Amino acid sequence: MRHMADHSLVLDLALTIRHDGHGGVADDLDGAEGLTRWAREHAAAPGAEGFVADDAALASVRALRAAVRALLAHAVRPGPPSSADADRLPPVEAALDLVNRAAAAVPTVPRLEWPEGADPYLERRADAVPDAVTVLCAGLARAAVEFLAGPDREKLRACHGPRCVRYFLKEHPRQEWCKPSCGNRARVARHQQRHRVPA
Repeated sequence: MRHMADHSLVLDLALTIRHDGHGGVADDLDGAEGLTRWAREHAAAPGAEGFVADDAALASVRALRAAVRALLAHAVRPGPPSSADADRLPPVEAALDLVNRAAAAVPTVPRLEWPEGADPYLERRADAVPDAVTVLCAGLARAAVEFLAGPDREKLRACHGPRCVRYFLKEHPRQEWCKPSCGNRARVARHQQRHRVPA
C-alpha cells in the first residue's frame, strides 16, 4: 500500500456519527455489519479489502473513533465542538494515548520503490502482518496523527448549522457551514427567530 496522508479518511471516520434527519444522531457503525460495510466502502482504509468485522472489531474502531473525535474537538478550540457527542468523549490525554498506541500497533519499515520508467517513491510496509482489525485501526490512527500534526488542522471546524453534528475543513474565509444546506437551515432559523410572534 502506498503511504500518503489522507485527511478525508479521518473525517470519514469522524462523520460516521451524523444527524439522522429527525433531530437525533445516527451511527453508521451500527453493528459489526455497519463497520464491515463502512470499511469496505472506504478502500483507502488499510486492510479494508475483504474485511469482515465482529463485535470486538466494532468496539476497537468505535473506541478509536471516540478518541479521534475528542482530538478533533480539541483542535477546533476555542470554537465549540460538534454537539453530537462532546459530553461523552474521552479526555484529551486518554485520546492521545489510544491514537498513538493504535498507530504503533503495526510497525512499518520504509521501502524505496522505483518502477521502470517512473519516479521513485517511498512506501511503508508492515514488518509483520497482524490481524485485520489491528491493521485497520493502525491505518486510521496514523491518518489521524498525520492530519492533526499537519497544516489542514488549522482549517478544521465544527459545523453549527441547526441539527448538524459534522466536522469539516474551511476552504474559504467566509465558509461557516459544512455544506450549503446547513447555511440555508441557519438562515431560515434566524429569520424565524426574528419574526416570531410572542404568545
